[in-house]
Amino acid sequence: MSDFRDHIAIIDYGMGNLHSVAKALEHVSAGAKITVTSDPKVVENADRVVFPGVGAIRDCMHEINRLDIGRVVKQAIQEKPVLAICVGMQALMQVSEENGGIDCLDILPGQVKYFGDSHKDAQGKKLKVPHMGWNNVIQQQDHPLWQSIQQGSRFYFVHSYYVESVNNPHVFATCDYGLEFAASLQKGNLFAVQFHPEKSADAGLQLLKNFCHWQPEA
Repeated sequence: MSDFRDHIAIIDYGMGNLHSVAKALEHVSAGAKITVTSDPKVVENADRVVFPGVGAIRDCMHEINRLDIGRVVKQAIQEKPVLAICVGMQALMQVSEENGGIDCLDILPGQVKYFGDSHKDAQGKKLKVPHMGWNNVIQQQDHPLWQSIQQGSRFYFVHSYYVESVNNPHVFATCDYGLEFAASLQKGNLFAVQFHPEKSADAGLQLLKNFCHWQPEA
């Protein structure tokens, strides 16, 4: 009999490579039912929810609003474990600088900012934007999703915009790419990551496995 809960819903609003997320979850959650869905009722009846996202925030928020996904995500966060990934994490914030300024879901405090066309490291060397590839994630607060993941483990990133980490109590990990930004955020039943765990080899699979076991405190 599986130790995992029965049903994980991956929210499909047309923005993201959901196949790779689903396959990774299937790999680490033997016995769980994995459903890719845009049906609010399916999400409401699931035991766990994954909220992914790839692409421009304007397009993502358009589809989120059109399909009433915001309401679904907010309700899910009140009731069950939710994992947000990449633009899914950025959509949780108050506002994004992308596309001239886009209102987001305002579930977490903070802004999404652009690295900039002339982004540089501490030595003045120009850095490529988007930030694409492997980078070290520094855990700032303990959490069950970090179980069996070493401090400083490398995860895979693809993004041009980032969530500020300064004075944000919800930051549970940071990453440095010319500046320090939030690599993960957490609040209650919600855990969000800027990186792609489904593309992050053993560390990413371990995080997804931990999510399948996570029982948030009431």
